[in-house]
Amino acid sequence: MTNFLREKLKEKKLKVTPQRVAIYEAIVKLKNHPTAENVIEYIKINHPNISVGTVYKVLDSLVENELLNKVKTEKDIMRYDAILSNHHHLYCTETDRIEDYEDENLNKLISDYFKENKIKNFKVKDIKLQITGKFKSNEK
Repeated sequence: MTNFLREKLKEKKLKVTPQRVAIYEAIVKLKNHPTAENVIEYIKINHPNISVGTVYKVLDSLVENELLNKVKTEKDIMRYDAILSNHHHLYCTETDRIEDYEDENLNKLISDYFKENKIKNFKVKDIKLQITGKFKSNEK
């Protein structure tokens, strides 16, 4: 895993530092669309000397270099996603849980729609849906 992440950083012409690798690895390993605070908690266990400011700077750099995506929740909490392939999110309003949702038919439907219904003076680059609701396991 670490070698794969190092290669991804090199592909983007980013210097491979222990801090970048640790933070990038934390996002990938946590798999739950972690917040910056979740990443800080996770990396402090094995890397107690990485500062909070460094975590935020590295996260911003990874987003800017298209190695991570930002996912904003209904509660305006910024989360991070290491999965860059086309997918959407299921967001539970009760627990703030986010899960990936993949559906090729939905992707085709959306893509076809915008091919037919162009938006004036706007070029669609990407479409990500956040489907809001609650998971059945949360029902009382």
